Amino acid sequence: MPPVPIRPGVYKFHAHLIGPTSVLTATEYAVEHGAPVITDRLNPLPIEQEWIVEPFEPVPGSPYVIRLAAHDVAGLVDTEGKLWVNNVARESLAKFTFESVLGGVKVLSEKGLAWRAAHRGAQVELTEPKPEFQETWTLEFVRPVDAE
Repeated sequence: MPPVPIRPGVYKFHAHLIGPTSVLTATEYAVEHGAPVITDRLNPLPIEQEWIVEPFEPVPGSPYVIRLAAHDVAGLVDTEGKLWVNNVARESLAKFTFESVLGGVKVLSEKGLAWRAAHRGAQVELTEPKPEFQETWTLEFVRPVDAE
């Protein structure tokens, strides 16, 4: 399927898991490649759960980079098949596209690997895409980037 355009802004990524809402969450403590990115319950203070999604380049069809809204120098990187948050140069951030699927979107890396949330609390992995709900996400638009 062709990539779908996403309006630049601040989002919450809801994982399609069985049970209460789980959202993409940056953990508090860095380890080997940065802070692991997991799915977790909604937090009362969403500083680790709101993400800036914006095109890497200001041209149509550009892939997107994703950064923490509360700490915008920290963005998503993919290392060893998993998602991490780390303070790296914008050029070193992982780039993603979005594909429309039944019930939401599939987030794909530049290598064509899909985000997969196996269960709440597990680190988000990048895997070969399959038609499974663990790879389906709902993007909740929170606000424009400059409306902080």
